Amino acid sequence: MTVDIKRAQDVYKDAGESVIFTTLMLKRENQSEVKDAIAEFSDMSNSIINSMRVRAPEAQAHIAWGFGSDAWDYLFPNAPKPKQLAPFEEIKGPKYTAVSTPGDIFIHVRASKMAVCYELMDQFMGILRPVTTVEDETHGFRYFEGRAIIGFIDGTENPAGIESMDYTLIDEDEDPEFVNGSYAFAQKYTHNMEAWDALKTEDQEKSIGRHKFNDRELADEKKLPNAHNVASKDEEGGVEHKIVRMNVPYSEPAKDIKGTYFIGYSKDFSITNRMLNNMFTKSDRLLDFSTPITGNLFFIPSKDTLDKIAENEY
Repeated sequence: MTVDIKRAQDVYKDAGESVIFTTLMLKRENQSEVKDAIAEFSDMSNSIINSMRVRAPEAQAHIAWGFGSDAWDYLFPNAPKPKQLAPFEEIKGPKYTAVSTPGDIFIHVRASKMAVCYELMDQFMGILRPVTTVEDETHGFRYFEGRAIIGFIDGTENPAGIESMDYTLIDEDEDPEFVNGSYAFAQKYTHNMEAWDALKTEDQEKSIGRHKFNDRELADEKKLPNAHNVASKDEEGGVEHKIVRMNVPYSEPAKDIKGTYFIGYSKDFSITNRMLNNMFTKSDRLLDFSTPITGNLFFIPSKDTLDKIAENEY
């Protein structure tokens, strides 16, 4: 079986105008009851999504959802397991730590209208609410010109369009049982925007490695040694490896909470993990203003795998 984007969930670059990220925990009170609910959700979620796309085609809804390692073990103890699905191990750098936090079910909904995100999540949770508790729910938004909340344009180096499936979808050589699946790493940050905004624009640019206004990359000699676009690269074996990443702004302005929800999709989590290790061991300059408060790895099943779950074949 070869990679087929039609059999995959929406794991390509599309940050959306409005976004909801939801992380759930299974209640683990009755394994059979929980598994039945997950089978129902695996069966019904695609119908719910298709119905919404008929009801609001202009909203361009995109959805991806999947499982954490512990959830997979609990739900499908006798089934094959995605090769790289394991609990995320925290990364301790000399100054900062990429924390590891709980997560059984992860749902990423984005659309041009928050009403569509709401309707989808409300219908999803009608199935999942009886067997889950909410670990985190974050509502994100598209900032001006597609910029991150720190003011820089996001995703310039992302693989574009159909090219992205070469970086996000598992192929037969990597894991034949889970072709067209993907790994999602989710990490929520809060920002010290007062300190960041106190920097001169040129100092912000040196910290990121790009010009703020036009998004052009700075010359290497003008970047800080730990500039974000230097520290976050994976150049294992002398080759730059890529993932599909989205940095989604979120905020509670009255509480002065401002942050970024990072989601990275890849067919090989080791690439994402090396990027994270580089950031935290090299003390990425952006971490002086950004604190990670969650960190979870999830497997995003293909539609074929969801069909198997729906039919209780796992």
